Amino acid sequence: MTLTVRPAGPGDASDICALLNAVDVIEIGRPETDLGTVESDLNAPDVDLATDSWLAFEDGRLVAYALVWADSGPGRVDADHYVLPGHSEAALLLLERMEARARELTGGQGVLRLQLNVKPTLDLSLLSERGYRTIRRYQVMTRSLSPAADPAPTRPAGLTLRHCADDEADRHRAHALIERTFAAHFGHVDRPYETWLDHIDGRKIDWSLVWIASLPGHGDAAVLLTRDDRTSMAWVSHIGVTEEVRGRGVGGFLLRHCFAVYAERGRDSVGLGVDTHNETGALALYEAHGMGVHYAVDSWELSLHPQG
Repeated sequence: MTLTVRPAGPGDASDICALLNAVDVIEIGRPETDLGTVESDLNAPDVDLATDSWLAFEDGRLVAYALVWADSGPGRVDADHYVLPGHSEAALLLLERMEARARELTGGQGVLRLQLNVKPTLDLSLLSERGYRTIRRYQVMTRSLSPAADPAPTRPAGLTLRHCADDEADRHRAHALIERTFAAHFGHVDRPYETWLDHIDGRKIDWSLVWIASLPGHGDAAVLLTRDDRTSMAWVSHIGVTEEVRGRGVGGFLLRHCFAVYAERGRDSVGLGVDTHNETGALALYEAHGMGVHYAVDSWELSLHPQG
């Protein structure tokens, strides 16, 4: 067996997408990675593919892929790591490359974070032996949609709703609401508007599918950012309600509004990700509105230190 490693390039996107979908099938039962997502990752402004990406080949076959980026502030590097089962040597080699690059980016004074399916193709003993520990669990939740089951909901008293397609200022307001309502969430990174757009690949956002809710006496009080650029399902990226209006049914209304809009658009399912330790009651809200667990992801963290 011949094992080789090289950086990824933009022309590798299709092969990487195929690898990630092969991993998806094993871990969650169906392929869910879109080519556009891979292309966005490879073209992210904070990624230098020559130093921040790796492809591992065994006898010419792509068996593993890794990427690191450092757009979450000083002292933190995030990473992706995908490997086919039975290729531990390739998996370990890419972990070593990731960690070395993360130390360069942080000066050895920070952490490397990696998210993996709770039952991943990666041998988890490779992580525990290297000092990684789990710090958080997230659930990807989904719900079936249909026009008959998901009519437009009744608005809470006084609530007005507007989309952000026609007003650039509203896009900035949506960003500000996300920053405000997610500020206390674990792992949230406060990003200026332009940096935030780069982080979420704002070029692909349909701003008619982003809404701001206002209430008398409170003004703009909630935001719903959704996306229709995934093949497998519609996606709720953010649903945020300011603390002073929580408990008034605003979050539930926004969720049902999302269901109705996407059912009308012909989507048959919608998904979102939620921190299972979220203290705002988001998990219970989603469960109460018929969303169920699609799969779960653990966040792993390695404390970095200089290697002597």
